[in-house]
Amino acid sequence: MQQQSDSDSEFDGSTVDGLRDPVDEHRDPAYDIDPLFVNRWSPRSMTGDTLPEDDLLALFEAARWAPSSYNNQHWRFVYATPDDDPWDDFVDLLAEGNREWATDAAALVVVLSKTTFDHNGEPAPTHSFDTGAATENLALEGARRGLVVHGMQGFDYDAAAELFDLTDEYAVEAMTAIGERDEDAIAPGDADDGEHPNQRKDLDEIVFAGDFTPS
Repeated sequence: MQQQSDSDSEFDGSTVDGLRDPVDEHRDPAYDIDPLFVNRWSPRSMTGDTLPEDDLLALFEAARWAPSSYNNQHWRFVYATPDDDPWDDFVDLLAEGNREWATDAAALVVVLSKTTFDHNGEPAPTHSFDTGAATENLALEGARRGLVVHGMQGFDYDAAAELFDLTDEYAVEAMTAIGERDEDAIAPGDADDGEHPNQRKDLDEIVFAGDFTPS
């Protein structure tokens, strides 16, 4: 990675306006970016309260505007709320550790992607990449609204494919729990001081100018 300028290296991330508690205590952005990106994190403690349908669908609306190859919009989001008949089926997909806390969600979402292009039926190499972009849009809108949006890989992928009777044209990508954050609770497995946002790797560990040598 190229060297930072003196002005960049002297940037104090604590001066970014709009960082929420506890984000401002545990994260230190190296550059002046919109606080929305830093405020997004993945707590697990949720209140179990329901969300109005319009608030939930607004997150999927944000996802709808993600970029994709050929504008194919590969993403598919299948959700259930505790009041829906399929709720128990969604809960049964979860690994035991995730089931401990994710049942307090207002919605559980299975994220799928279409593996082929609509216009020619050929394989779409970026279907997972594009669906990830849409899912990040969803998470950022959730963060803007102060909601928990917690992505998971701890569930039964094969059972999810069977639940929806998927063909090879669709891949199971992830599950996501959405809900109102319980700021006073301590999530399972966390220290007594409660869960908090993680820091990130330095840019020079992930960004390379012109060449890359795996390490």
